[in-house]
Amino acid sequence: MGDRSKFEGLISAHLDSLYRTALRMTKNTSDAEDLVQETCLKAFRYFDRFEEGSNIRAWLFKILTNLFINRYRKQAKEPVVVEYDETQDYLLYSRMQEASGDAGNTGPEKDLFDRVLGTEVDKAINDLPEDFRIVVVMAFVEGLSYEEIAEALDVPMGTVKSRLHRGRKLLQKALYQYAKNAGVLPSV
Repeated sequence: MGDRSKFEGLISAHLDSLYRTALRMTKNTSDAEDLVQETCLKAFRYFDRFEEGSNIRAWLFKILTNLFINRYRKQAKEPVVVEYDETQDYLLYSRMQEASGDAGNTGPEKDLFDRVLGTEVDKAINDLPEDFRIVVVMAFVEGLSYEEIAEALDVPMGTVKSRLHRGRKLLQKALYQYAKNAGVLPSV
């Protein structure tokens, strides 16, 4: 019984975060709930293998991600093909920095999400190809570090950085006109 209460105490702080990420991954509340429930069951089943003192958050996200990939990714018939050359490198972010005179530690991504977070941003994130969406959600929405994301996805750090870069470019393209209309970008 001690293991159960210890387990519950460790994971309870991460359930909301796991659910938000699962919802972004599955795009369906019922599937997200199932995914989080399966994550908790699997985590409890293998709790004896969890090394105390290591990062429980990354461990839980790794389980969640692996379950998602095993369950949902196989359902896709073909991967989404994205033309990266069509996107413009950080145009939105560089213009936002110029317009706001950004001198603090906040990044242009944080500024963007703080100022125009709404249905358009949610839609743009949800429309990202799966590999990029997962990394963007883990980095920007859940605040995981590159190391935690790499550990959770079981991919090299360079892959995380590459997917995050491409995800930013795709978000930039999707949100450019919206940001301009919302007054985040000055009319040129």
